[in-house]
Amino acid sequence: MKEFITRFNNIKYYIIIAFIVLFVASSLRHILFSSTAYDLGIFDNGVYLISQGKNPYVSFRELHILGDHAGWILYLIAPLYFIFPSVYWLFVLQAFALAIAILPIWHIAKFIDLTDSKARSVCLIYILYPLIFNVNLFDFHPEVIAVPLFFTAILAVRLNKIYWFIASIILILGCKAVLALNVMMMGVWLIIFHQKKRYGIIATFSGIFWFIIATQLIIPAFSGEEAAAVSRYGFLGDSVGEILVNLILKPHIILSYLFTSANLEYLVLLFIPVIPALAWQELTNLIPAIPAIFLNLLTDYQPQKDLIHQYSLPIIPFLILTVINSLANHRTWFYKSSQIRIWSIIAFLVLAKYVYFFPDSIYTKNLSTWQSTNEAINLIDKKASVLTAAQIVPHLTHRDVIFLATDDFSYDKVNDLDYILLNLDNPGFGASQEKIKELFNFLKTKENFKLIHEKDQIFLFQKLTPNS
Repeated sequence: MKEFITRFNNIKYYIIIAFIVLFVASSLRHILFSSTAYDLGIFDNGVYLISQGKNPYVSFRELHILGDHAGWILYLIAPLYFIFPSVYWLFVLQAFALAIAILPIWHIAKFIDLTDSKARSVCLIYILYPLIFNVNLFDFHPEVIAVPLFFTAILAVRLNKIYWFIASIILILGCKAVLALNVMMMGVWLIIFHQKKRYGIIATFSGIFWFIIATQLIIPAFSGEEAAAVSRYGFLGDSVGEILVNLILKPHIILSYLFTSANLEYLVLLFIPVIPALAWQELTNLIPAIPAIFLNLLTDYQPQKDLIHQYSLPIIPFLILTVINSLANHRTWFYKSSQIRIWSIIAFLVLAKYVYFFPDSIYTKNLSTWQSTNEAINLIDKKASVLTAAQIVPHLTHRDVIFLATDDFSYDKVNDLDYILLNLDNPGFGASQEKIKELFNFLKTKENFKLIHEKDQIFLFQKLTPNS
């Protein structure tokens, strides 16, 4: 315990600073009306409904929260909303998960006998890896909780702590169904390359078991259809089962999708922040990350090929583990701590999306309507049903019914709503100015709706009650 406390003291400021920066950045993005219904609104609405003892059916997603990715970890998050229901709990949890991963990273590095200087450099490589900052900005995703848990599982194997390992695996599986593939492959890796048969068998079979249960039972039961991402691999089949079969039977199709310029660019982005500290002899440590890498390469869905979205998160723990082992066992291209740190800073400055906060950039484009939007939100009853733009949805998700104003929104649902809040200047994701203008004109003809707020292209309609 004394050694643990000493090691924690060595990197506590890294953890604290990382947490503060990440939390402030994601909170500021939300305050600026740049967070979105997909995905912050989905998870906030789902967790809120769970905390209220209600069916977590996300109305604008038209889906039970378990039908999305079978992420039962959200039920463990819900008690935070008992204290005080706030979307900021998700920002706190996300920033904490990404920051606290530094602790097991440090312990793994020291266990492999890296010097304090090298161990700190690895911690900096991790926290400055552009995806960590970027994914923290991109709303909230339960798989961020799996990042420190993967490191904890690896450390548990090193320390022969079987119950720590099992607990980590169980929680990882609860974050997102597809992570079961990484857990399964981690088991294979432990058996073949580390002769840890007991740990490997537990990981392999728990990964296979949960993947089958989640994709074949839970998700279809709560959504009535296949897992959402199946459509991204439609060229291989219309179900998880068909895709798995065709992966074996149609290798020629797979190859044509793998060898593309977009995939080459993705691999460069993925490895460039750490490549000076990698040794090819240690690339076997990336085996547990193969499912995530393969799925990202196989699809033509662009968000799976960048360092902005959450799809590359399962790769990070094993990428960092590869760096640790490379520095411990080989003379890497950059070996001095100063060189490694400078490279990490450069990679962060080039690839991290802090520039989105700059004037006239993505996160500041709603400043002109910021005050009027807040004024309109304050006029909406806290329990009333609402239709609004994607960037406003996460500010109104603590209610049973909320819909997203998109181009394909059905006017038949209008009379079921209490409030309709539109942004004609920035209609939001899935909406065009033309279609939202049409909706606005339609509402003006509705005698049972009254325009109660009009300012800076922000319009709030309220449905009139019979006594109004």
